[in-house]
Amino acid sequence: MGVRIGSMHFMYNYQNSLNKAYQQQGKLFEQADGSSLHRASDNPMNYSKLLRYNVSENENTQYRENIKTASSWMKNSDDVMIHMTEMMQTLKEKSVAAANSDKAEDDFAAIYKEMFAHMQEIVSVSNTQLGDRYLFAGQKDLTKPFEMSLETYERGQPKNLDVSQSAFFKGTDSDYNTELFQMLTVTDDAGNSYYLDTENFNLYTQDFMTSGYKEVIAHGYTTIDAAEASTDTDVKALLSAGTVGQTSAFQVSDYFTNQGLLKDETNNKITVNGTEYTFKTVKQNIVTYNGDNNLISMVKLNGATDPNADTVNSTGATMFGRDIFDNANSGNEPSGTAMLNELFCVCAKVNDSDIHWMSSDGVTVADVAHSTMLVQETKIGARQQLFNNVETMLDRQADNITEDITNVSGADIAQLATKLMQQTALYNLSLSLGGRILPQSLADYL
Repeated sequence: MGVRIGSMHFMYNYQNSLNKAYQQQGKLFEQADGSSLHRASDNPMNYSKLLRYNVSENENTQYRENIKTASSWMKNSDDVMIHMTEMMQTLKEKSVAAANSDKAEDDFAAIYKEMFAHMQEIVSVSNTQLGDRYLFAGQKDLTKPFEMSLETYERGQPKNLDVSQSAFFKGTDSDYNTELFQMLTVTDDAGNSYYLDTENFNLYTQDFMTSGYKEVIAHGYTTIDAAEASTDTDVKALLSAGTVGQTSAFQVSDYFTNQGLLKDETNNKITVNGTEYTFKTVKQNIVTYNGDNNLISMVKLNGATDPNADTVNSTGATMFGRDIFDNANSGNEPSGTAMLNELFCVCAKVNDSDIHWMSSDGVTVADVAHSTMLVQETKIGARQQLFNNVETMLDRQADNITEDITNVSGADIAQLATKLMQQTALYNLSLSLGGRILPQSLADYL
């Protein structure tokens, strides 16, 4: 039995085939942008790979942007710190010159002016900005971090221990040069100086700090703790002569701010063995820090974060260290200006032509301040090199990711052009043929 196929069925099949040809032509036109993948249905497996590669590409782009920003920040910081290190080297040299006993008062005045000018310059460049952000203000980078007082204030006068004194009284390695070890200077009613160790609360005489401890060392005791534990009568006699006594539990923060200023001018004495001793002060300029000590990190690689390696900035505390008024034992928070205020103390002593203090204390301060800045500048330089190395690696990764994306989604332009020409010809031919074989009304419609 024959089956009759109506004209509507032919027209439906023709129209369906024509639409498919048009869609295929449209897909080929889409690939003219160079990509063979525009939807998951084009190639599900390759499309899944493409999504992963796109995520990797976005991460890589973000990391490279982070590195560019970080490198700019660290390069500017490094340039400023190199300049400050050079000025501190000059301050160190001037301190040595001021410690020479053959200087006349006019010479001290000239040295003071030069040192003070360098200190003003150091404070000024410490406020360097990158755009509207201050380089050394921590995370409060929109706040001007350093302010130098125009007036002078009475600041506590520390006793700065030299290398051998630090080794004996603090048990430090003899080759330290990036930490300032200090005691507080006090005086009796007669004006004699004594030195208070704020860790063991002992009060030592000036003679013991100058030469007496060396006699103890000559007996074979290299630290104060070892000497105090000794049963040697000669050593005990030396300690007895050099130690006035002990204060009760003492904390620096009970008397001084983290900048070394007395919190209460009426509370400026301590009592040892029934005798009152007054804290000695020096009149000098003071620098305050308005930033914070929080570090800025810019992640440069995926995986676990490493704040130490990702840090791009330096703060007041990292550049200018800490002293007896704001160290961990003081009870005060870091001031961010320790070495700056210590150097202004050096300037004040030069202005007073205090040769003895400069030779025993001033040179030590200048040396430690310079070394502290040099170490931080070296860390920034090394970290910048690390970021540069990572940037090189990320650039190579970017090339690899681009290649992977091209491999899974790139269109063969020559093959695409050939297929497009074929599909266009086939589509046009279908239209022409349909116009001849289909009813006139449908041909007109098409």
